[in-house]
Amino acid sequence: MKLRFFATLVALFVGVTTLFAQQNLWQKDANVSPEINGDNSVTIRLYAPNAECVTLVSDCLDGDTAMTRREDGVWEHTTAPLASELYCYWFNVDGIDHVNDPMNSYVMRDVGSQMNYFIIPGERGDLYAAQDVPHGTMAKVWADVDDRARRMTVYTPAGYESGKGRYPVLYLLHGMGGDEDAWAATGRVAEIMDNLIAQGKAEPMIVVMTNGCMQHVAAPGYSHEGMWRPYMSGSMDGSFETMFPAVVAWVDDHYRTKAKSSARAIAGLSMGGFHAMQISKEYPTMFDYVGLFSAAIFRGKEGVELYEELDAKLARQFAAGVELYWIGIGSEDFLYDENVRYRALLDGAGYRYTYRESGDGHVWRNWRIYLAEFAQLLF
Repeated sequence: MKLRFFATLVALFVGVTTLFAQQNLWQKDANVSPEINGDNSVTIRLYAPNAECVTLVSDCLDGDTAMTRREDGVWEHTTAPLASELYCYWFNVDGIDHVNDPMNSYVMRDVGSQMNYFIIPGERGDLYAAQDVPHGTMAKVWADVDDRARRMTVYTPAGYESGKGRYPVLYLLHGMGGDEDAWAATGRVAEIMDNLIAQGKAEPMIVVMTNGCMQHVAAPGYSHEGMWRPYMSGSMDGSFETMFPAVVAWVDDHYRTKAKSSARAIAGLSMGGFHAMQISKEYPTMFDYVGLFSAAIFRGKEGVELYEELDAKLARQFAAGVELYWIGIGSEDFLYDENVRYRALLDGAGYRYTYRESGDGHVWRNWRIYLAEFAQLLF
């Protein structure tokens, strides 16, 4: 009797879940979003029959764009043909901002905001998409680098686990409000590195992504700290820089690295660019390769001894030997003038560096480009 009752419950459960699955499949067939068209325009749709106003917010558009309501309650908008790239978007529905597309399962987080994305195939889009190439491993690890274990994301290239060779290391730092997941998720590190290495355009390397917010030991939801809400957090008080040699030592102890300056690079975006500049000049024999992506050069907390005597410390760094000092900034970036000022300082001292100016502002689109270009120049 109990067996028959259990079988009935199972049959009922299967029938209900199948019904919901069929319903969801039917909805997806009727309302595809996003839909990449043959000319690389994209049609984005949202079923919201009771909404009075729906706008589309995306980095593929010039400003918020009103969507058109069809008779069946579906709102839609078709973009102009788009260049190959990764694009993010969300909806504003009757004044409620950051509404995600329920028909698009591709979502990424930037600080505390969730957003959908799509990729237009082609040269740059293909670099950011997973291809049929040998894949590296993206691991979340806990490192004892100060008085608390801290979570890091580490990319190891294809063949690392099965081999015995040693590899150079790129330390890649996030911006204000980011964490150890930022570069992996929004920056597409695994896809970029897999594809560049497979094409022979970049050396196989380990990429270490740390958490630059000293107040927290891990990204939201991945530690004992509870479900704290992401915010514009960071550490520009010297504590992160002071800890960094312990990070390098931990990585050298736990991975097969080439533990020398000629096989180490450090780069970062915004606050991470500030950290990369400070760390590399504070420890002048640790890194031969430095990348500053939209760097917040002069934003550190005042009165911090580690941030003082910049000119003298840069002199020691460049005297020790810098193989590549790479600076990238968008022409519309709010940190543009700050980077102009820093370049004038370097020019005045006669220090050699590579400069890359792009369009756009303080955006991930630029930072993915910078990573891809910088990685090809390393080691």
